[in-house]
Amino acid sequence: MIKKGSKLYSILKRKCPACQEGDFFISNPYDLRNTGKIHDTCSNCSESFSKEPGFYYGAMYVSYGIGVAMFISIFLLTYWLYSNPTTFIYILMIGIAMVLLGPFIYDLSKIIWANMFIKYKKQNNENS
Repeated sequence: MIKKGSKLYSILKRKCPACQEGDFFISNPYDLRNTGKIHDTCSNCSESFSKEPGFYYGAMYVSYGIGVAMFISIFLLTYWLYSNPTTFIYILMIGIAMVLLGPFIYDLSKIIWANMFIKYKKQNNENS
């Protein structure tokens, strides 16, 4: 389906953007003590995940875009599900989604940002 070597593979599998073998994050997004924490280097290829101090501040722009898309989607879904929703219903639905999906969006924005700047390096022992 999604082949190794694509950026989407690295993003969905939460793997190193360079080799797509080693883990990018220390744990899952809902381990709230470690949300968003990444390894310093890849355990497989030793690629450094922090290119410079403050590198992941740019992920805030990605997070903003994902948040806006989610806001619009939930707004439209709420409008479609309820016949005449009040403002309170909109705020409640969007608020619940942001609380539940916040850690996931935070992690997602970091891996997307890293994939924008770290290129895939095909390993010599790969057959494809």
